[in-house]
Amino acid sequence: MAVVQTSSGHPDLAASLGEALALIEEAAAQGAELLCLGETFLPGYPAWLDHCPEAALWNHLPVKRAFAHLRANSVLVPGPETIALSEVAARLQVGVVIGVSERVQDGPGHGTLYNSLLFFGEDGQLLNHHRKLIPTYSERMVWGPGDSAGLRCAKIHGVNVGGLICWEHWMPLARQHMHNLAEKIHVAAWPTVHEMHQVASRHYAFEGRCFVLAAGQIMRASALPADLALSAQLTSESMVERGGSAIIAPDGRYLAGPVFDEETVLLARIDLQEIEEESMTLDVSGHYSRPDIFHLDVAPSKSR
Repeated sequence: MAVVQTSSGHPDLAASLGEALALIEEAAAQGAELLCLGETFLPGYPAWLDHCPEAALWNHLPVKRAFAHLRANSVLVPGPETIALSEVAARLQVGVVIGVSERVQDGPGHGTLYNSLLFFGEDGQLLNHHRKLIPTYSERMVWGPGDSAGLRCAKIHGVNVGGLICWEHWMPLARQHMHNLAEKIHVAAWPTVHEMHQVASRHYAFEGRCFVLAAGQIMRASALPADLALSAQLTSESMVERGGSAIIAPDGRYLAGPVFDEETVLLARIDLQEIEEESMTLDVSGHYSRPDIFHLDVAPSKSR
C-alpha cells in the first residue's frame, strides 16, 4: 500500500491531474497495489479558507475570484479526469483512491461543489464516490453537504476498502457504519495530518481493527491566491499544510511514517492476518457490540 504525499503547486486542474497520474505511475513502479492521495488533491485543498483573514468577507472580490477559480478547476464525475484516472488504474492494475473537489454541471444543484473521495478498482472501474457529509467550519463556504450514497466499501484486489474525509472521523455513527461493512483497509483523507488527526487515524485503526492510510499534503503559503492577504504570522515560504501521512496497523502502531514537511511516497506491506489476530480482543461490529441494545440505521440517499 502507498500514500502519496506531495504538493502540486498548481492551482489548475490539468496540471494537478498530470502530477497525480505521474505519481500513480511512480507508486506502482515501487510495488504499490493500492495507493491514495489526500483530501481534494484535485485541484488542491483551498487552504486560503484558514490562512487568509479576508476569506469570510462578504462580497469581497478577491474571495469571489478564489471561489470561481476553485469551481472552474473542480472535477466532473464522471468526466475527463475520471476517465484518465480509470485508464491509468487499469493499465497499471492498481487501486487508486483520490480526493477531489467535485462540481455538478447539469440538473438540480448545478454549480454546487462537493468535497469528494473517488475509489478506482484495479480494472479501472469507478467503484465508489463519497461526498463529505458535513464540510468542516469555513469549508461550508465552498462545499455543499454530502449524502449517504458513498458510505460503502469498494472491493479492490478482493479486499474491502472504505474511506472518510477529515472530520468525518469524529462522527461516531459514520465510523460505526463503516466498521459494520467489514472494512479491511481504510483511507483517511486529510489536508494535513497534524497531531489530533494522527490521534483520529490511529484510533480509527484500533477501533475498526483495520489498516489505515492517513493521507496528507504539502503546501506552502506561496500557493495561496496572490490577491488574498496572508495571516500576519505567515510568509510566502511558510508551510500551511505539513503532510504527516502515515500507514497504521489494526493495533494502532505505525507501519510507515508519519512524515512531515517533505514530499514522499510512503510504502508498507500489510498482512491481513493481523486483522484476524486483533479481532480477538475487540470487534465493534461483532462480539464487542450489543445489537440487542443498539441499532444503527443509515437513510438511503435521495439526491443521486
